Amino acid sequence: MDRTSDAAGPDRARAGLSRELVVKSALSFIDAHGAQKLTMRALGASLDVEAMALYRHVSGREDLLESVVEELLRGLEEDLDKQLSETWQGYLQTFAHHVRQIAVEHPLVFPLVATRHPAAPWLRPPLRSLSLVEGFLRALIEHGFSDSAAVHTYRIISSFLLGHLLLESVVRGAEVSSVEVPLDEGNAIVPGSDSGLDLSDFPEVMRLKGALSEDHSKREFEIGLEALIDRIEFYVSQ
Repeated sequence: MDRTSDAAGPDRARAGLSRELVVKSALSFIDAHGAQKLTMRALGASLDVEAMALYRHVSGREDLLESVVEELLRGLEEDLDKQLSETWQGYLQTFAHHVRQIAVEHPLVFPLVATRHPAAPWLRPPLRSLSLVEGFLRALIEHGFSDSAAVHTYRIISSFLLGHLLLESVVRGAEVSSVEVPLDEGNAIVPGSDSGLDLSDFPEVMRLKGALSEDHSKREFEIGLEALIDRIEFYVSQ
């Protein structure tokens, strides 16, 4: 009787698995233990199934990590404060605060958002998805920004969020060393190349792809440094 019940347990667990459950369980696992400890075997054990059962729903650890990042960023734009977003200043404030909320609530996961492959090589983490960048550019352009101003703001905000929130995550216990990824991942989709990338659903990104691809790192660093010095000067003068 007991043996039959025990044997049925894993079968019931496998039957209840879904891609959504696997991805959300991986997110919870990383929240508790960090991305470095996430393996298919460890995640399977937490779900009371063999690791092989997970491969029915994800193609491997690479696919799993990408899906965790997608899950974390899902719905970010829908959660923005609509009243604040009526001005471009308010929009940037509510956007930045929501990204920070992700880093604060999931400090052990946020380094994945900051360091995993962007959807295309000319996008920047943590605003790494086409839909996020499309919404960001469109919102600024609707507020009267020129194309160049919208792209410049995207670069500046990305750099600010990446540096500040990655540091904040480390302070909260995150590890930022690279996550080892197996190479034989079956059908795992690895972002980072724009060859054959379909941008038809992202008209602003497609139109501004050239500008997004330009490298202005040195100038952006100097602008950020000058703004920081100005802020310090204001602070010490009070």
